[in-house]
Amino acid sequence: MIRVLCLLFSISVLNGCGTTSAIAEYLKGDSDNAEPPAELVEFRQRLNVIELWSKNIGSGTDKQYLKLAPVISNQRLYIADADGRVEALDATNGKKVWSIDTDAPISGGPGFGENTVLLGTSEAETIALSAEDGSEQWRKKVTSEILSAPQKAANTVVVRTGDGKIFGLNGDNGRRLWIYDRTVPALTLRGTSAPVIDGNLVVAGFDGGRMAALEVRTGKLIWEAPVATARGSNDMERMVDIDSSPLIVDGVIYIATFHGHLTAMQAETGRVLWDRDMSSYAGFDADEKYLYVTADKSHISAFDRFTSEELWIQDKLHLRQITAPASIGDFIVVGDLEGYLHWMSKSSGKFVARTELCGDPILTPPTVVGKILYGFCSDGTLTAYSYR
Repeated sequence: MIRVLCLLFSISVLNGCGTTSAIAEYLKGDSDNAEPPAELVEFRQRLNVIELWSKNIGSGTDKQYLKLAPVISNQRLYIADADGRVEALDATNGKKVWSIDTDAPISGGPGFGENTVLLGTSEAETIALSAEDGSEQWRKKVTSEILSAPQKAANTVVVRTGDGKIFGLNGDNGRRLWIYDRTVPALTLRGTSAPVIDGNLVVAGFDGGRMAALEVRTGKLIWEAPVATARGSNDMERMVDIDSSPLIVDGVIYIATFHGHLTAMQAETGRVLWDRDMSSYAGFDADEKYLYVTADKSHISAFDRFTSEELWIQDKLHLRQITAPASIGDFIVVGDLEGYLHWMSKSSGKFVARTELCGDPILTPPTVVGKILYGFCSDGTLTAYSYR
């Protein structure tokens, strides 16, 4: 049991744990006592998934369990690896536009905003690059490692650090503008929820199960509200981390906690619209009507966004360490611990296709633009798919 905890939770709070690279071995099934992941089920493939292009991007996440995901803007795809290499690609064909070596241990990002590519490092640096040619604009220290993608709006770069702080940095030079601080509980999952900018608000979730909305330019607190309450007899049972990023759709925030709740909140006020029991740290996606959520045992559910009614649940990927779902057309797609992408019908949750992206874990949800889906594997494989 202790071995499993060492792999799943932050090494700063459990003595005797190995480095986070050990998590990759756990995901491959290297655990003596853990319940094994479900075997893949057979089904009739009803969707023709077409590979458009594929290439290898450096060292990937270098087996550090880092959730580095591509970001796309204006038909350019920006991607980074753990060794500090950053590339811009033509999203239509995968051809390289520019490539640079930051000589930094990238642990968060890339983020994007106002023609700037943003990265966080395990050495507590924030790096800003020009989206046009990759030239470095500035790099600044914060207080601890950065495990989520920095964001930029209103010439303010918003950075979340592993010690519970959110920084607002000047977009021109990285100078600190403001800081918001929350206490980190004794035991937490390794990972942090990325802040989301919506208009003039920064919305963020914290390891203690609380949400906050701040003003982008000033860091002024607009509201703060609990979405889960810690219960239990020990630190593990009391964990209510918010590790998945908030999702904001039409002025409504959707957020999930570990050992906690799936909650819909009004973005302007923090008022809870509905709430239901569910434990999740992978995340979710949404369309006009429905919310698609990956629960902590790799079961996927579809909920009505407005009423929270559950439409279906898909449990055939039990313990396969799947990513958050990505919505594409009439389908949702998740990646798993063996490098497969699973395509499911939105209306029923039934499998319609399966593609093998790589032989290593997929740690980040696919990225979708229109009818193209981009899958990124922890070994650095980046592949674009379409379907018919």
